[in-house]
Amino acid sequence: MTGKNWTISEKDDVVELVLDMPERRHNVLSSEVLGELDQVLAELETRSARGLIIRSGKPAGFAVGADVREFRRILDAARAAELTRAGQMVLDRLSRLPYPSVAVIHGPCLGGGLELALACSYRVACDDERTSLGLPEVKLGIHPGFGGTVRLPALIGALPALSLMLGGRAVSARRARGLGLVDECVPDRHLDTAARTLLRDVPPKARPPWHQAWVGAPFLRPYLGAFMHRRLKAKVDCRHYPAPCRIVSLWARQAPLETEALSCAEMLVTPTSRHLVHLFEVSEDLKRRARERAHGIQRVHVVGAGVMGADIAAWAALKGFHVSLQDRAPEVVARAIKKAHGLFADRLKGRAAEAARDRLMPDLRGAALPRADLVIEAIVEDRDAKRALFAQIEARVPEGTIMATNTSSIPLDELAAGLAVPGRLVGLHFFNPVAKMPLIEVIGGTATTLATLAAMRSLAVSLDRLPVDVKSSPGFLVNRALMPYLLEAVTLAEEGVALADIDAAATDFGMPMGPIALADTVGLDVCLAVAQTLGAALDMPVPALLARKVEAGALGKKTGQGFYRYPPPRRSPLSRRPAPDSAIGERLIMRLVNEAARCLRLGIVGDADMVDIGLVYGTGFAPFRGGPLGYAEALGASEVRGRLLELTQRHGPRFTPDEAWSQGEFLARRSPNA
Repeated sequence: MTGKNWTISEKDDVVELVLDMPERRHNVLSSEVLGELDQVLAELETRSARGLIIRSGKPAGFAVGADVREFRRILDAARAAELTRAGQMVLDRLSRLPYPSVAVIHGPCLGGGLELALACSYRVACDDERTSLGLPEVKLGIHPGFGGTVRLPALIGALPALSLMLGGRAVSARRARGLGLVDECVPDRHLDTAARTLLRDVPPKARPPWHQAWVGAPFLRPYLGAFMHRRLKAKVDCRHYPAPCRIVSLWARQAPLETEALSCAEMLVTPTSRHLVHLFEVSEDLKRRARERAHGIQRVHVVGAGVMGADIAAWAALKGFHVSLQDRAPEVVARAIKKAHGLFADRLKGRAAEAARDRLMPDLRGAALPRADLVIEAIVEDRDAKRALFAQIEARVPEGTIMATNTSSIPLDELAAGLAVPGRLVGLHFFNPVAKMPLIEVIGGTATTLATLAAMRSLAVSLDRLPVDVKSSPGFLVNRALMPYLLEAVTLAEEGVALADIDAAATDFGMPMGPIALADTVGLDVCLAVAQTLGAALDMPVPALLARKVEAGALGKKTGQGFYRYPPPRRSPLSRRPAPDSAIGERLIMRLVNEAARCLRLGIVGDADMVDIGLVYGTGFAPFRGGPLGYAEALGASEVRGRLLELTQRHGPRFTPDEAWSQGEFLARRSPNA
């Protein structure tokens, strides 16, 4: 029997069911896939067989969850509950087959894909680095809805299961074997043999260790649930992200499958989930389009082994590129190499870590330049120094080598002046820390070729980063929109507002860190330099307090003193939780939102989605609000303009509404393929 998505075959009294969705790179558990599976299972219930093997026909992996595109069409919780409950019933039918079943897993097995595997009697995973298993639904503002909150704790124990669901993280095949999530972890060539052996021997189904089972005892759940709620609320604001708190509640109450379905449906139609799903879709589409062109880069040469250059070189080597790192100071290169080795040890194991170390080579004199496919400049933020360096680089690299700058503020055309081939110069603006920040601004100057830009987008995805196209202009997108927000925080401090109150207002809105703490983390000298550059270009006044701090040598965390003192004393402003003042938050956020709209109107980025992606992934702007323009869209352009006018009357012309707000339709400028 062959269907659109599922193919059935039989060999040696074992039925094999293969999921292979046409015209899709990855399998997903869409309504159509689940409906077809239900029909297949109805037939299999009547068969006499030794067992069932479920596998994927996709080289890319097993299955990556439910069909996110279907989420947009669900408008109410009742309809969402129907679909979720229907999916549960299909997987419950699988779990009740009259003979055992095995899920054979390779590549990603995530979300609904893992819930499908959990409904099987056994699981066999391919032992390679591509295989990953997890329930990442919290990242979309929901929780597992096809039985995961019930089946996973019953299989591996409450604490490991809650850790996986609350963190939304995936684990490797070997780690899954250690947790008891899979029964066997074997090389690809042994997957079929391992699956058939399980069906032949039919060992007892996996159960959690006794101590994990004891933790999940009914009489303990309410107490442990209350404890976990307290721990969780110290890290997550359940007003903004309700799904993690709901997961703990479902487990503590021993909620049945039907309650899970109703809860998931309720989460699915919240604004939080709508915004997170939209950001996910846009980012996935961005990566898909970037992959359409091969970048052709194997060898990367980084000039400048300071903080940014060292981290860029290490990350590129971690991701499989051959990297040479150049700096005039041998001790700086040595320090960078040592730091990179620490990153490799943390992220990789055994031979993989050794291979990464072999891919990163010190190069004090730039001997690797003639073989480089890409050169990334990461020296001091000085226009003349960068121009002189690029002139030297251009004389030593082949004609096809791309030259990139990590400048955070200097317009590209100023750096391209004097180059023989200015079209191969591009901006690659990484964010600090490179290993954690998921965004790269891909900056094109007047002369930058389309082929160069396309190659850099593709490279960014290979580095596991989101590429956002940005027009060369002062501050580009992220720094330009972020700086008014930081300067408003300093202005508030200058007015005598308590630092903790300023930061509390921002974090209450949903920012990951308050602006005062952020400025200390970035470095007040760096903030001042960028503010002065942008202030001169954009008529943006810089508060005198910032300059006074820098003159006094109070540069933030790196000097032990900025606005705050580091390490903070036991009773410090950083640890207080004052009641947030919404008026403070309004001043901070409205300056950022206003500048974000100006960036869109000026064409610094192509559409509203790219503004939101850039500022969510580049600054941490509250993802559950959809980004600054997603937030503005929820308020309405006229409401935003009215608030800015009121702030202008109270606090001055820096709040003057951008003319974009008079063009209400500009908020509809979303990515055409999202």
